[in-house]
Amino acid sequence: MEMKKNDRFVLKIEDMGENGEGIGRLDGYIWFVKDAVIGDVIEAGVTKMKKQYGFARLIRVIEPSEYRVQEKCPSARRCGGCQIQAVDYQEQLRLKERKVYNNLKRIGGLSNLLLPDRDETTEKMMEQTAEQRAKETQESQEGNTRDFSVKEERRAETVRMEPIIGMEHPWRYRNKAQFPFGRNKDGKIVTGFYAGRTHDIVEQEDCLLGVEENREILSIIRNFMEEYKIEPYDEETHRGLVRHVLIRKGFQTGELMVCLVINGRKLPGQQVFTERLLEIPGMTSISLNVNQEKTNVILGKELINLWGEGHITDYIGAVQYRISPLSFYQVNPVQTERLYGTALEYADLTGNETVWDLYCGIGTISLFLAQKAKQVYGVEIVPQAIDDARENARLNHMENVEFFVGKAEEVLPEQYERNQIYADVIVVDPPRKGCDEKCLETIVKMAPKRVVYVSCNSSTLARDVKYLEERGYETERVRCVDMFPHSGHVECVVLMSKVQK
Repeated sequence: MEMKKNDRFVLKIEDMGENGEGIGRLDGYIWFVKDAVIGDVIEAGVTKMKKQYGFARLIRVIEPSEYRVQEKCPSARRCGGCQIQAVDYQEQLRLKERKVYNNLKRIGGLSNLLLPDRDETTEKMMEQTAEQRAKETQESQEGNTRDFSVKEERRAETVRMEPIIGMEHPWRYRNKAQFPFGRNKDGKIVTGFYAGRTHDIVEQEDCLLGVEENREILSIIRNFMEEYKIEPYDEETHRGLVRHVLIRKGFQTGELMVCLVINGRKLPGQQVFTERLLEIPGMTSISLNVNQEKTNVILGKELINLWGEGHITDYIGAVQYRISPLSFYQVNPVQTERLYGTALEYADLTGNETVWDLYCGIGTISLFLAQKAKQVYGVEIVPQAIDDARENARLNHMENVEFFVGKAEEVLPEQYERNQIYADVIVVDPPRKGCDEKCLETIVKMAPKRVVYVSCNSSTLARDVKYLEERGYETERVRCVDMFPHSGHVECVVLMSKVQK
Protein backbone atom coordinates (compact mmCIF):
# COMPACT_ATOMS: atom_id res chain seq x y z
CA MET A 1 0.00 0.00 0.00
CA GLU A 2 1.48 3.30 -1.13
CA MET A 3 0.79 5.86 1.60
CA LYS A 4 2.89 8.29 3.59
CA LYS A 5 2.55 10.12 6.89
CA ASN A 6 -0.49 12.44 7.14
CA ASP A 7 -2.21 10.95 4.07
CA ARG A 8 -5.96 10.74 4.63
CA PHE A 9 -8.33 7.88 3.84
CA VAL A 10 -11.80 6.55 4.68
CA LEU A 11 -11.98 3.41 6.81
CA LYS A 12 -14.70 1.12 8.20
CA ILE A 13 -13.90 -0.04 11.76
CA GLU A 14 -14.58 -3.78 12.00
CA ASP A 15 -13.10 -4.75 15.36
CA MET A 16 -11.30 -3.38 18.42
CA GLY A 17 -7.83 -4.30 19.67
CA GLU A 18 -6.26 -5.25 22.98
CA ASN A 19 -5.91 -1.63 24.09
CA GLY A 20 -9.26 -0.36 22.83
CA GLU A 21 -8.09 0.92 19.45
CA GLY A 22 -10.33 0.53 16.42
CA ILE A 23 -9.24 -1.97 13.73
CA GLY A 24 -10.11 -1.71 10.06
CA ARG A 25 -8.89 -3.06 6.71
CA LEU A 26 -8.23 -1.23 3.48
CA ASP A 27 -7.12 -3.25 0.45
CA GLY A 28 -6.11 -6.09 2.78
CA TYR A 29 -3.91 -3.81 4.92
CA ILE A 30 -4.69 -3.55 8.66
CA TRP A 31 -5.08 -0.19 10.37
CA PHE A 32 -5.17 0.57 14.10
CA VAL A 33 -6.93 3.83 14.99
CA LYS A 34 -7.12 5.24 18.55
CA ASP A 35 -10.55 6.59 19.61
CA ALA A 36 -12.37 4.79 16.77
CA VAL A 37 -15.32 2.58 17.72
CA ILE A 38 -16.34 -0.75 16.18
CA GLY A 39 -18.92 0.05 13.47
CA ASP A 40 -17.66 3.59 12.77
CA VAL A 41 -16.91 4.84 9.27
CA ILE A 42 -14.14 7.40 9.74
CA GLU A 43 -11.67 9.65 8.03
CA ALA A 44 -8.22 8.73 9.29
CA GLY A 45 -4.73 10.18 8.91
CA VAL A 46 -1.59 8.03 8.59
CA THR A 47 0.85 8.25 11.52
CA LYS A 48 3.05 5.16 11.04
CA MET A 49 3.22 2.23 8.63
CA LYS A 50 4.78 -1.21 8.91
CA LYS A 51 4.86 -4.11 6.48
CA GLN A 52 1.51 -5.70 7.37
CA TYR A 53 -0.21 -3.06 9.48
CA GLY A 54 -0.20 0.64 10.24
CA PHE A 55 -1.38 3.25 12.73
CA ALA A 56 -3.60 6.23 12.04
CA ARG A 57 -5.30 9.03 13.97
CA LEU A 58 -9.01 9.70 13.97
CA ILE A 59 -9.72 12.91 12.04
CA ARG A 60 -13.51 12.76 11.98
CA VAL A 61 -16.37 10.30 12.27
CA ILE A 62 -18.26 10.14 8.96
CA GLU A 63 -20.89 7.63 10.08
CA PRO A 64 -21.01 6.93 13.83
CA SER A 65 -21.39 3.36 15.03
CA GLU A 66 -24.60 2.27 16.71
CA TYR A 67 -22.35 1.51 19.71
CA ARG A 68 -20.80 4.99 19.89
CA VAL A 69 -21.85 7.11 22.88
CA GLN A 70 -20.85 10.54 24.14
CA GLU A 71 -18.02 10.33 26.68
CA LYS A 72 -19.01 11.60 30.13
CA CYS A 73 -15.49 12.79 30.92
CA PRO A 74 -14.20 15.79 28.93
CA SER A 75 -10.61 14.52 29.34
CA ALA A 76 -11.31 10.96 28.16
CA ARG A 77 -9.47 11.12 24.83
CA ARG A 78 -6.48 13.11 26.08
CA CYS A 79 -6.04 11.17 29.33
CA GLY A 80 -6.09 7.72 27.79
CA GLY A 81 -7.13 5.96 30.99
CA CYS A 82 -10.58 5.15 29.57
CA GLN A 83 -9.71 3.76 26.14
CA ILE A 84 -13.27 2.70 25.30
CA GLN A 85 -15.46 5.19 27.17
CA ALA A 86 -17.01 6.14 23.79
CA VAL A 87 -18.39 2.58 23.45
CA ASP A 88 -21.81 1.64 24.83
CA TYR A 89 -21.24 -0.29 28.07
CA GLN A 90 -23.05 -3.45 26.98
CA GLU A 91 -20.91 -3.56 23.85
CA GLN A 92 -17.82 -3.04 26.02
CA LEU A 93 -18.76 -6.24 27.85
CA ARG A 94 -19.22 -8.15 24.58
CA LEU A 95 -15.85 -6.89 23.29
CA LYS A 96 -14.10 -8.11 26.43
CA GLU A 97 -15.75 -11.52 26.24
CA ARG A 98 -14.68 -11.86 22.62
CA LYS A 99 -11.09 -10.89 23.45
CA VAL A 100 -10.83 -13.65 26.05
CA TYR A 101 -12.64 -16.10 23.77
CA ASN A 102 -10.31 -15.38 20.84
CA ASN A 103 -7.17 -15.76 22.95
CA LEU A 104 -8.30 -19.02 24.55
CA LYS A 105 -9.15 -20.49 21.14
CA ARG A 106 -6.17 -19.18 19.19
CA ILE A 107 -3.35 -19.27 21.76
CA GLY A 108 -4.85 -21.79 24.19
CA GLY A 109 -6.08 -24.17 21.51
CA LEU A 110 -9.52 -24.59 23.12
CA SER A 111 -11.32 -25.62 19.95
CA ASN A 112 -14.33 -26.75 22.03
CA LEU A 113 -14.94 -23.32 23.58
CA LEU A 114 -18.21 -21.46 22.86
CA LEU A 115 -19.26 -17.90 23.61
CA PRO A 116 -22.14 -17.38 26.08
CA ASP A 117 -25.54 -17.91 24.47
CA ARG A 118 -24.32 -17.79 20.88
CA ASP A 119 -25.64 -19.77 17.94
CA GLU A 120 -23.42 -21.76 15.57
CA THR A 121 -23.43 -19.05 12.88
CA THR A 122 -22.07 -16.51 15.34
CA GLU A 123 -19.46 -18.98 16.54
CA LYS A 124 -18.16 -19.44 12.98
CA MET A 125 -18.05 -15.68 12.49
CA MET A 126 -16.08 -15.28 15.70
CA GLU A 127 -13.60 -17.97 14.64
CA GLN A 128 -13.03 -16.07 11.40
CA THR A 129 -12.47 -12.88 13.36
CA ALA A 130 -9.97 -14.68 15.57
CA GLU A 131 -8.04 -15.85 12.51
CA GLN A 132 -7.97 -12.32 11.12
CA ARG A 133 -6.72 -10.89 14.38
CA ALA A 134 -3.96 -13.48 14.69
CA LYS A 135 -1.79 -11.49 12.29
CA GLU A 136 -2.70 -8.21 13.98
CA THR A 137 -1.47 -9.26 17.42
CA GLN A 138 1.25 -11.74 16.45
CA GLU A 139 4.09 -9.35 17.19
CA SER A 140 2.89 -8.59 20.72
CA GLN A 141 2.22 -12.25 21.50
CA GLU A 142 5.59 -13.62 20.39
CA GLY A 143 7.21 -12.60 23.65
CA ASN A 144 4.41 -14.16 25.70
CA THR A 145 4.09 -17.61 24.15
CA ARG A 146 6.23 -20.67 24.74
CA ASP A 147 6.86 -23.27 22.12
CA PHE A 148 4.74 -26.15 23.37
CA SER A 149 3.77 -29.07 21.20
CA VAL A 150 0.27 -28.86 19.78
CA LYS A 151 -2.19 -31.24 21.32
CA GLU A 152 -3.80 -33.22 18.53
CA GLU A 153 -6.77 -34.63 20.39
CA ARG A 154 -9.30 -32.57 22.30
CA ARG A 155 -12.22 -33.89 24.28
CA ALA A 156 -15.46 -33.79 22.37
CA GLU A 157 -17.58 -31.94 24.94
CA THR A 158 -18.03 -28.25 24.40
CA VAL A 159 -17.32 -25.64 27.09
CA ARG A 160 -19.57 -22.62 26.97
CA MET A 161 -18.26 -19.48 28.61
CA GLU A 162 -20.48 -18.16 31.36
CA PRO A 163 -21.83 -14.61 30.87
CA ILE A 164 -19.46 -11.82 31.82
CA ILE A 165 -20.17 -10.13 35.16
CA GLY A 166 -20.56 -6.42 34.48
CA MET A 167 -21.46 -3.47 36.71
CA GLU A 168 -24.88 -1.93 37.17
CA HIS A 169 -23.27 1.48 37.72
CA PRO A 170 -19.83 1.47 36.02
CA TRP A 171 -18.64 4.81 37.47
CA ARG A 172 -16.87 5.90 40.67
CA TYR A 173 -15.65 2.35 41.16
CA ARG A 174 -11.93 2.91 41.83
CA ASN A 175 -10.87 2.87 45.49
CA LYS A 176 -7.34 3.98 44.60
CA ALA A 177 -5.91 6.87 42.58
CA GLN A 178 -2.42 8.24 41.99
CA PHE A 179 -2.09 11.84 40.80
CA PRO A 180 1.17 13.49 39.66
CA PHE A 181 1.85 17.19 40.31
CA GLY A 182 3.50 19.67 37.98
CA ARG A 183 3.15 23.12 36.44
CA ASN A 184 1.25 24.00 33.29
CA LYS A 185 2.40 26.40 30.57
CA ASP A 186 1.12 29.34 32.60
CA GLY A 187 3.17 28.31 35.62
CA LYS A 188 0.19 27.19 37.68
CA ILE A 189 0.47 24.11 39.91
CA VAL A 190 -1.69 21.37 38.38
CA THR A 191 -2.54 17.75 38.95
CA GLY A 192 -4.33 15.11 36.91
CA PHE A 193 -3.19 12.15 34.85
CA TYR A 194 -0.44 11.54 32.34
CA ALA A 195 -1.57 11.57 28.73
CA GLY A 196 -1.15 8.16 27.08
CA ARG A 197 2.51 7.14 26.63
CA THR A 198 3.77 10.54 27.88
CA HIS A 199 4.51 12.33 31.13
CA ASP A 200 2.49 15.38 30.10
CA ILE A 201 -0.16 16.06 32.76
CA VAL A 202 -3.75 16.32 31.59
CA GLU A 203 -5.38 18.57 34.18
CA GLN A 204 -8.16 16.63 35.91
CA GLU A 205 -9.15 16.73 39.58
CA ASP A 206 -12.41 14.79 39.33
CA CYS A 207 -11.91 11.53 37.44
CA LEU A 208 -15.34 9.95 37.08
CA LEU A 209 -13.91 6.52 37.85
CA GLY A 210 -12.54 7.69 41.21
CA VAL A 211 -14.25 8.59 44.45
CA GLU A 212 -15.74 12.04 44.93
CA GLU A 213 -13.40 12.80 47.86
CA ASN A 214 -10.44 12.91 45.43
CA ARG A 215 -11.47 16.36 44.24
CA GLU A 216 -11.46 17.91 47.74
CA ILE A 217 -8.18 16.23 48.70
CA LEU A 218 -6.43 17.45 45.54
CA SER A 219 -7.73 20.98 46.06
CA ILE A 220 -6.37 21.04 49.63
CA ILE A 221 -2.94 19.79 48.51
CA ARG A 222 -2.67 22.19 45.56
CA ASN A 223 -3.72 25.22 47.64
CA PHE A 224 -1.34 24.17 50.42
CA MET A 225 1.56 23.95 47.97
CA GLU A 226 0.82 27.41 46.59
CA GLU A 227 0.49 28.92 50.11
CA TYR A 228 3.74 27.40 51.37
CA LYS A 229 5.53 27.91 48.02
CA ILE A 230 6.25 24.17 47.66
CA GLU A 231 7.47 23.22 44.21
CA PRO A 232 6.12 20.21 42.30
CA TYR A 233 8.74 17.74 41.16
CA ASP A 234 10.40 18.22 37.76
CA GLU A 235 11.56 14.95 36.20
CA GLU A 236 14.10 16.61 33.89
CA THR A 237 15.93 18.61 36.57
CA HIS A 238 15.22 16.24 39.51
CA ARG A 239 14.19 19.30 41.52
CA GLY A 240 10.99 20.11 43.35
CA LEU A 241 9.45 18.35 46.32
CA VAL A 242 5.95 16.95 45.65
CA ARG A 243 5.86 14.14 43.08
CA HIS A 244 2.52 12.33 43.47
CA VAL A 245 -0.30 11.73 45.88
CA LEU A 246 -1.78 8.27 46.52
CA ILE A 247 -5.41 8.28 47.69
CA ARG A 248 -7.31 5.21 48.88
CA LYS A 249 -10.80 4.70 50.24
CA GLY A 250 -12.41 1.74 51.96
CA PHE A 251 -15.79 1.40 50.28
CA GLN A 252 -17.35 -0.53 53.17
CA THR A 253 -15.69 1.39 56.01
CA GLY A 254 -15.52 4.88 54.46
CA GLU A 255 -11.91 5.20 55.68
CA LEU A 256 -9.61 7.47 53.63
CA MET A 257 -5.84 7.36 53.15
CA VAL A 258 -3.60 10.11 51.77
CA CYS A 259 0.06 9.34 51.07
CA LEU A 260 2.09 12.23 49.60
CA VAL A 261 5.13 11.13 47.60
CA ILE A 262 8.00 13.60 48.04
CA ASN A 263 11.53 14.10 46.75
CA GLY A 264 12.82 14.61 50.30
CA ARG A 265 12.21 13.61 53.90
CA LYS A 266 10.19 16.50 55.29
CA LEU A 267 7.22 18.59 54.17
CA PRO A 268 7.21 22.28 55.18
CA GLY A 269 4.14 23.06 57.28
CA GLN A 270 3.25 19.39 57.55
CA GLN A 271 1.26 19.94 60.75
CA VAL A 272 -1.03 22.38 58.91
CA PHE A 273 -1.16 19.97 55.96
CA THR A 274 -2.34 17.20 58.28
CA GLU A 275 -4.91 19.39 60.05
CA ARG A 276 -6.50 20.46 56.76
CA LEU A 277 -6.81 16.90 55.51
CA LEU A 278 -8.36 15.83 58.81
CA GLU A 279 -11.30 18.13 58.09
CA ILE A 280 -12.45 15.60 55.47
CA PRO A 281 -14.85 13.00 56.96
CA GLY A 282 -13.36 9.52 57.04
CA MET A 283 -9.68 10.60 56.97
CA THR A 284 -7.89 7.76 58.73
CA SER A 285 -4.27 7.66 57.52
CA ILE A 286 -1.93 10.46 56.41
CA SER A 287 1.68 9.73 55.50
CA LEU A 288 4.68 10.74 53.41
CA ASN A 289 6.42 8.40 51.01
CA VAL A 290 10.10 9.16 50.36
CA ASN A 291 11.17 8.78 46.73
CA GLN A 292 14.43 10.59 45.95
CA GLU A 293 15.38 8.40 43.00
CA LYS A 294 15.58 9.47 39.37
CA THR A 295 12.88 7.06 38.29
CA ASN A 296 9.37 6.90 36.90
CA VAL A 297 8.41 4.43 39.65
CA ILE A 298 5.82 6.25 41.73
CA LEU A 299 6.41 4.96 45.27
CA GLY A 300 9.64 4.71 47.21
CA LYS A 301 10.27 2.15 49.95
CA GLU A 302 10.27 4.43 53.02
CA LEU A 303 7.11 5.69 54.71
CA ILE A 304 6.87 8.51 57.27
CA ASN A 305 3.63 8.43 59.21
CA LEU A 306 2.02 11.82 59.92
CA TRP A 307 -1.31 10.75 61.41
CA GLY A 308 -3.16 7.51 62.11
CA GLU A 309 -1.85 3.96 62.22
CA GLY A 310 -0.44 3.89 58.69
CA HIS A 311 -3.25 1.91 57.10
CA ILE A 312 -6.97 1.74 56.44
CA THR A 313 -9.28 -1.26 56.58
CA ASP A 314 -11.97 -2.50 54.24
CA TYR A 315 -14.10 -5.57 53.65
CA ILE A 316 -14.62 -7.91 50.73
CA GLY A 317 -17.69 -9.87 51.67
CA ALA A 318 -17.28 -10.86 55.32
CA VAL A 319 -13.46 -10.71 55.26
CA GLN A 320 -11.65 -7.67 56.65
CA TYR A 321 -8.38 -6.42 55.15
CA ARG A 322 -5.69 -4.03 56.36
CA ILE A 323 -4.39 -1.88 53.50
CA SER A 324 -1.15 0.10 53.73
CA PRO A 325 0.18 2.57 51.12
CA LEU A 326 2.44 -0.08 49.58
CA SER A 327 -0.16 -2.89 49.64
CA PHE A 328 -1.56 -4.37 46.46
CA TYR A 329 -5.33 -4.33 46.73
CA GLN A 330 -7.83 -4.66 43.91
CA VAL A 331 -9.06 -1.21 42.85
CA ASN A 332 -12.69 -2.19 42.23
CA PRO A 333 -14.06 -3.65 45.48
CA VAL A 334 -17.58 -4.25 44.14
CA GLN A 335 -16.31 -6.44 41.32
CA THR A 336 -13.54 -7.94 43.46
CA GLU A 337 -16.16 -9.59 45.63
CA ARG A 338 -17.74 -11.05 42.51
CA LEU A 339 -14.37 -12.11 41.10
CA TYR A 340 -13.30 -13.86 44.30
CA GLY A 341 -16.77 -15.30 44.74
CA THR A 342 -16.41 -16.88 41.30
CA ALA A 343 -12.98 -18.26 42.21
CA LEU A 344 -14.39 -19.69 45.44
CA GLU A 345 -17.31 -21.25 43.55
CA TYR A 346 -14.93 -22.84 41.03
CA ALA A 347 -12.71 -24.17 43.85
CA ASP A 348 -15.76 -26.14 45.07
CA LEU A 349 -14.49 -26.49 48.64
CA THR A 350 -16.17 -28.78 51.17
CA GLY A 351 -14.02 -27.98 54.21
CA ASN A 352 -11.62 -30.92 53.83
CA GLU A 353 -9.25 -29.48 51.20
CA THR A 354 -5.68 -28.22 51.34
CA VAL A 355 -5.39 -25.17 49.05
CA TRP A 356 -2.38 -23.30 47.71
CA ASP A 357 -2.89 -19.64 46.71
CA LEU A 358 -0.01 -18.51 44.51
CA TYR A 359 0.80 -14.81 44.00
CA CYS A 360 -1.40 -14.14 47.04
CA GLY A 361 -0.60 -10.44 47.69
CA ILE A 362 -2.05 -9.34 51.04
CA GLY A 363 -4.05 -12.56 51.25
CA THR A 364 -7.23 -11.34 49.60
CA ILE A 365 -8.09 -14.60 47.85
CA SER A 366 -6.39 -16.75 50.54
CA LEU A 367 -8.73 -15.54 53.26
CA PHE A 368 -11.74 -15.88 51.01
CA LEU A 369 -10.75 -19.52 50.43
CA ALA A 370 -9.96 -20.11 54.11
CA GLN A 371 -13.65 -19.60 54.92
CA LYS A 372 -14.36 -23.01 53.38
CA ALA A 373 -11.00 -24.86 53.22
CA LYS A 374 -9.27 -27.05 55.78
CA GLN A 375 -5.89 -25.38 55.21
CA VAL A 376 -4.66 -22.58 52.91
CA TYR A 377 -1.04 -21.76 52.03
CA GLY A 378 -0.31 -18.39 50.41
CA VAL A 379 2.84 -17.40 48.51
CA GLU A 380 3.95 -13.86 47.63
CA ILE A 381 7.33 -12.32 46.74
CA VAL A 382 6.75 -8.96 48.48
CA PRO A 383 7.63 -9.22 52.23
CA GLN A 384 5.40 -6.31 53.27
CA ALA A 385 2.46 -7.88 51.49
CA ILE A 386 2.98 -11.05 53.50
CA ASP A 387 3.15 -8.98 56.70
CA ASP A 388 -0.24 -7.53 55.73
CA ALA A 389 -1.54 -10.99 54.84
CA ARG A 390 -0.61 -12.37 58.25
CA GLU A 391 -2.17 -9.37 59.97
CA ASN A 392 -5.31 -9.84 57.87
CA ALA A 393 -5.52 -13.47 58.96
CA ARG A 394 -5.18 -12.33 62.59
CA LEU A 395 -7.87 -9.65 62.14
CA ASN A 396 -10.27 -12.29 60.85
CA HIS A 397 -9.31 -14.88 63.51
CA MET A 398 -8.33 -17.37 60.80
CA GLU A 399 -5.83 -19.96 62.00
CA ASN A 400 -6.00 -22.25 58.98
CA VAL A 401 -3.84 -19.96 56.80
CA GLU A 402 -0.05 -19.90 56.48
CA PHE A 403 1.95 -17.51 54.31
CA PHE A 404 5.39 -17.83 52.68
CA VAL A 405 7.62 -15.06 51.34
CA GLY A 406 9.26 -15.85 48.00
CA LYS A 407 8.73 -16.57 44.35
CA ALA A 408 5.91 -19.00 43.69
CA GLU A 409 8.17 -20.93 41.32
CA GLU A 410 10.68 -21.46 44.17
CA VAL A 411 8.49 -21.83 47.27
CA LEU A 412 6.04 -24.29 45.75
CA PRO A 413 8.66 -26.86 44.58
CA GLU A 414 10.52 -26.56 47.89
CA GLN A 415 7.44 -27.16 50.03
CA TYR A 416 6.28 -29.98 47.78
CA GLU A 417 9.61 -31.80 47.43
CA ARG A 418 11.12 -31.17 50.88
CA ASN A 419 8.07 -31.02 53.15
CA GLN A 420 5.69 -33.14 51.11
CA ILE A 421 2.90 -30.53 51.25
CA TYR A 422 0.33 -31.47 48.65
CA ALA A 423 -2.73 -29.68 47.33
CA ASP A 424 -6.29 -30.62 46.53
CA VAL A 425 -6.84 -27.24 44.87
CA ILE A 426 -4.36 -24.66 43.58
CA VAL A 427 -5.44 -21.09 42.90
CA VAL A 428 -3.17 -18.80 40.88
CA ASP A 429 -3.57 -15.05 40.37
CA PRO A 430 -0.32 -14.07 38.64
CA PRO A 431 0.80 -10.70 37.24
CA ARG A 432 0.28 -9.89 33.56
CA LYS A 433 3.23 -12.05 32.48
CA GLY A 434 1.41 -15.14 33.73
CA CYS A 435 2.83 -18.11 35.64
CA ASP A 436 6.49 -19.04 35.56
CA GLU A 437 7.01 -22.34 33.73
CA LYS A 438 8.71 -23.92 36.75
CA CYS A 439 5.63 -23.06 38.80
CA LEU A 440 3.43 -24.77 36.20
CA GLU A 441 5.72 -27.81 36.21
CA THR A 442 5.30 -28.16 39.97
CA ILE A 443 1.52 -27.78 39.72
CA VAL A 444 1.49 -30.71 37.28
CA LYS A 445 3.69 -32.78 39.66
CA MET A 446 1.46 -32.01 42.63
CA ALA A 447 -1.56 -33.08 40.55
CA PRO A 448 -4.30 -31.16 42.40
CA LYS A 449 -7.86 -32.12 41.55
CA ARG A 450 -8.63 -28.58 40.47
CA VAL A 451 -6.68 -25.52 39.32
CA VAL A 452 -8.47 -22.17 39.49
CA TYR A 453 -6.68 -19.58 37.36
CA VAL A 454 -7.51 -15.89 37.95
CA SER A 455 -6.03 -13.71 35.22
CA CYS A 456 -5.73 -10.06 34.23
CA ASN A 457 -4.14 -10.94 30.85
CA SER A 458 -6.03 -13.41 28.68
CA SER A 459 -3.12 -14.00 26.28
CA THR A 460 -0.76 -15.32 28.99
CA LEU A 461 -3.74 -17.08 30.59
CA ALA A 462 -4.34 -18.89 27.31
CA ARG A 463 -0.67 -19.83 27.03
CA ASP A 464 -0.70 -21.35 30.54
CA VAL A 465 -4.05 -23.07 29.99
CA LYS A 466 -2.56 -24.74 26.93
CA TYR A 467 0.41 -25.95 28.99
CA LEU A 468 -1.87 -27.52 31.60
CA GLU A 469 -4.25 -28.99 29.01
CA GLU A 470 -1.33 -30.78 27.40
CA ARG A 471 -0.35 -32.26 30.76
CA GLY A 472 -3.51 -33.84 32.07
CA TYR A 473 -5.96 -31.03 32.77
CA GLU A 474 -9.24 -30.07 31.11
CA THR A 475 -10.86 -26.67 31.03
CA GLU A 476 -14.35 -26.92 32.49
CA ARG A 477 -15.56 -23.39 33.24
CA VAL A 478 -14.65 -19.89 32.03
CA ARG A 479 -16.05 -16.55 33.18
CA CYS A 480 -15.01 -12.93 32.71
CA VAL A 481 -15.46 -10.20 35.31
CA ASP A 482 -15.36 -6.55 34.24
CA MET A 483 -13.09 -5.05 36.88
CA PHE A 484 -12.18 -2.00 34.80
CA PRO A 485 -15.19 -0.51 32.95
CA HIS A 486 -14.34 1.90 30.11
CA SER A 487 -10.83 0.46 29.74
CA GLY A 488 -9.69 -2.41 27.52
CA HIS A 489 -8.77 -4.62 30.48
CA VAL A 490 -10.77 -7.56 31.80
CA GLU A 491 -10.29 -10.23 34.47
CA CYS A 492 -11.08 -13.88 33.86
CA VAL A 493 -11.49 -17.02 35.98
CA VAL A 494 -10.86 -20.48 34.53
CA LEU A 495 -11.51 -23.82 36.22
CA MET A 496 -9.33 -26.73 35.13
CA SER A 497 -9.80 -30.24 36.48
CA LYS A 498 -7.45 -33.20 36.54
CA VAL A 499 -8.38 -35.80 33.92
CA GLN A 500 -9.36 -39.04 35.62
CA LYS A 501 -7.69 -42.01 33.88
